[in-house]
Amino acid sequence: MGLVGIALFAIAASLIVASLTTGLRDRPALVAFGLAGVVAPLALYFPFQYLFFLGNAWWTIAVAALILAVIGGVIGFALGGDRKMNLARLAAFAGALGVLPLVLDQMFQRWSTFTSIIPLSSGVISTIGATTPAIDRRDDYWLQMLDSATHLILPTLTLMIISLAAYTRYSRASLLEVMNQDYVRTARAKGLSERVVVMRHAFRNAMIPIATIVAFDFGGLIGGAVITETVFAWKGMGAVFTDALGRTDVNLMMGFFLVTGALAVIFNIIADLLYSALDPRIRVS
Repeated sequence: MGLVGIALFAIAASLIVASLTTGLRDRPALVAFGLAGVVAPLALYFPFQYLFFLGNAWWTIAVAALILAVIGGVIGFALGGDRKMNLARLAAFAGALGVLPLVLDQMFQRWSTFTSIIPLSSGVISTIGATTPAIDRRDDYWLQMLDSATHLILPTLTLMIISLAAYTRYSRASLLEVMNQDYVRTARAKGLSERVVVMRHAFRNAMIPIATIVAFDFGGLIGGAVITETVFAWKGMGAVFTDALGRTDVNLMMGFFLVTGALAVIFNIIADLLYSALDPRIRVS
């Protein structure tokens, strides 16, 4: 991607964060997002190159994101004025997002190596399997990540498109219902901008039904998508389930139901915790 590509990606991400949180007219917030999400990743580009090369593992991404988040938090706290903590939290989030173009840059640096290994007759985006057999799993971590990303594109899009229409309809219906509540009219009467009314007051409460659906869907996806895994030859929990059925393997079947049942319980707990985060009237006791 290079420095120019990283800068464009970081600017776009910072503008999205600003438009969804503080608005594009909030100059201190724009300055904080620009410094945390654009200037800091560009300034640390070459040190992070050494970090990524030295570590060559997933933890280097976490370390880079943590460093950028801390820098963003300090910048937001310094420029926040009367809202130091709020702007520090948002700037830390914008700073952590700055690691995404750095990771993409590392992956695309291996693009020529990747295209020289895979069979280009069927295209760059893989349609079968989870990995390319010719790529050694002990080799470059970023090359492995690029290979896994190309294999993930089609299955991920398939599972996303299945749920997109339902999530859109549920979100619209829930938000329309919330927009007629008394506290939304009170927020407008206080003189708050429409963006603040919608994003901070209405949208959070409208996401409570969606949190329930997402929690169940996440558990279902981890539990296995049999048809998608079969079509794209992806060995996941769905393949484990079908193999156990085909071989009448009772032990494997019991293990499958144990894992999926535990996931259902865990994601229900996560949904309950999300309720308290979305609606301040709900408390976890």
